[in-house]
Amino acid sequence: MSSPPTPTPVWLITATSSGFGKQIALEALSRGHRVIATARDSSKLTLLRSLGAAVLDLDVTADQAVLDAKLAQAAAVYGRLTHVVNAAGYIFVGAVEEASQQEERDVYATNVFGVLRMARAATPWLREAAKEGGIVSLVNFGSLGSYNSGPGVGHYCSTKGAVSSISEGLAAELRPFGIEVCCVEPGYTRTEFLRKGDGGKERRVVARREMEVYGEEGHPVREWKDAMDAVDGRQPGDVERAARVIVDVLTKEGVARGRDIPVRLPLGSDTIKQIRKRIGEYEARVREWEDVARLVDYESEF
Repeated sequence: MSSPPTPTPVWLITATSSGFGKQIALEALSRGHRVIATARDSSKLTLLRSLGAAVLDLDVTADQAVLDAKLAQAAAVYGRLTHVVNAAGYIFVGAVEEASQQEERDVYATNVFGVLRMARAATPWLREAAKEGGIVSLVNFGSLGSYNSGPGVGHYCSTKGAVSSISEGLAAELRPFGIEVCCVEPGYTRTEFLRKGDGGKERRVVARREMEVYGEEGHPVREWKDAMDAVDGRQPGDVERAARVIVDVLTKEGVARGRDIPVRLPLGSDTIKQIRKRIGEYEARVREWEDVARLVDYESEF
């Protein structure tokens, strides 16, 4: 007796007006999957709609009750959700002293609290889908910045480090239900992410208060800002190739055939380089401080 056919994947993807969200939606549609594409303003999703995606207004910073209702609305489109991808996020640039409390709240509201709210809203639907068999996944976006922070980007990197850690906890919580959690951690990728614009949350947002002391020649904050200007449009990562890999991984097809879905998926040679650098730094720190660290144990002779 032949096994039943694998159900067609049903994707709900946030922030599909540009960047990773848009490319993942395009890739899933190209494979005949069902896609519910969302954005704060779904009128901007005309291309995805023309290719067969259902579209929906969704803002990850909305109240939990609003997001719960949105996920119920999305699940009703095709009767189930198998892959929920939270691609919403933006980079905030500014020294800690320059940032306002509101700017800090805003970047955390999207990059961290939006991930938590979406996870709460999506989990009941993914748990139901998992009962039917097949691959079911919740996907968040970390970054190369999950592994490394720097001057002027401490806020952003802290949000991505938080998302990676949250994803690890979620993975352990949801694995017993048959839900895979994957945190995608891309390096510098050629999207609109670093582009300065109108302050929208899908562009580079710079602190409104830019202090002269951080803008002086040679200061690390100034150097990082200049480096972002220089790399914008020249990033080594290809978002279309990244989307193909991501969809392969989340469906265990193509380059991911025969592999398990990882809890953290590094993408890009620059991310791999950074991870290896951090491993070396951690090893060196342990070697230097291990004897001191052990002194605080009760059984030590300190």
